[in-house]
Amino acid sequence: MSAAKVVNVENQEVGEITLDPNVFDVEIKEYLLHDMVRFQLAGRRAGNACTKTRIEVKGGGKKPWKQKGTGRARSGSRTSPLWRGGGVVFGPKPRDYSFKLNKKVRRQALAVALSAKKVADNLMVLNDFPMEDLKTKSFLRVMKNLNVDNGLIVISEQNENLHKSARNVKDFKVLSVGGLNVYDILLHEKLVLLKPAVSGIEQRVLS
Repeated sequence: MSAAKVVNVENQEVGEITLDPNVFDVEIKEYLLHDMVRFQLAGRRAGNACTKTRIEVKGGGKKPWKQKGTGRARSGSRTSPLWRGGGVVFGPKPRDYSFKLNKKVRRQALAVALSAKKVADNLMVLNDFPMEDLKTKSFLRVMKNLNVDNGLIVISEQNENLHKSARNVKDFKVLSVGGLNVYDILLHEKLVLLKPAVSGIEQRVLS
């Protein structure tokens, strides 16, 4: 079992916590992180590009001119792809870009991301983050004390004041244990875990 120091909002060491090696000390497999980020970003793609086929274009009920005797090429509908304003052949339609990734792989990728932060000394455990009022200034003061300029804060339970105090600050994000994901861990330089959240993370990865 490995251990990490626990600090308070003044960045003073107030204790130590034991971390499960199966979550915070696994082998760094970069391909798992790559697969997981692709999985997350693919799921976020809207896929809303849409063109109309000749059936969907308005009009086209009447034959433009008679079949023979005009000297022009025969034509049956104004919605033909050959005409300006006609339908599109094999054009893009809304689609789902997401793909399946096994639950076991997703859990392993989360453990790898957490371990990578720990190895890089970019993981810290905070004993508590009291926010009695909704004040961005107070949030930034704590981040300055912790020497964090770009960070992801993980909490164990809903803290509306903390969420709202951080949501308009660039390079910072607050997530609950259930919302913790590989992409956001890699996107932010520092990972700040509230002490009560550590057990929840371990339970989520190992369950």
